[in-house]
Amino acid sequence: MLDTLITSKTRIKLLLRFFLNSNSRSYLRNLESEFGESTNSIRLELNKFEKAGLLSTEIDGNKKYFRANLKHPLYKDINSILLKYIGFDQIIERVINKLGNLDKVYVAGDFARGLDNRIIDLIFVGDDINRDYLVKLVDKTEKLISRRIRYVVFGREEFETYFKAQNDPDWLILWKKEM
Repeated sequence: MLDTLITSKTRIKLLLRFFLNSNSRSYLRNLESEFGESTNSIRLELNKFEKAGLLSTEIDGNKKYFRANLKHPLYKDINSILLKYIGFDQIIERVINKLGNLDKVYVAGDFARGLDNRIIDLIFVGDDINRDYLVKLVDKTEKLISRRIRYVVFGREEFETYFKAQNDPDWLILWKKEM
C-alpha cells in the first residue's frame, strides 16, 4: 500500500529505517551496504529529507550521521503510518489486548533496526500468558498483515535475567502495560 503512495523504493526504505525506531541513526555508506543501492540515489533522498527538516544530522569524524528529527511536527504521523503499514496496529489490537497478564511487547530483529522484512520478531513479557490462544491469534494476524510473526514468551523474572545478559539489545518497545 505504501508503495502506491510513495513511488521511490529508496524513500520508503529510508522512512522505515529512521521513522520506525527513533534511536536509529546511520551514515551514507552504511545505508548503501544495507540497501544494496547506489550512494547517489540514497544521497538525493537524504538531502530532500534533511531540507524538509525530517532528518537531523551530526558529524562524527569524517561521517555525517542522519536520524529522524523527533521535533518535526509530522514525526508522530509518519511513525503511525509506518506502524500501520507494517501491521503493528493489528498485532496490538488482535494479540495484546486479549492475551492475559502481559507487561510488555518488544519488536526485535530487522524492524527494531528500521529495516523492512517479511518476518516480524516479537518478545512478549508477562506471567500467565495463554500460549495456546497466542498461537491462534498470531496465525490469524499473519494472514491479515501478510507477514510472518516469530515470537518468544518470557515470564517477568526470566526476562530480567535474559535482558541483563544482552549487550545493549536493539529492541523497540511496541506496547507497555499502563500502570
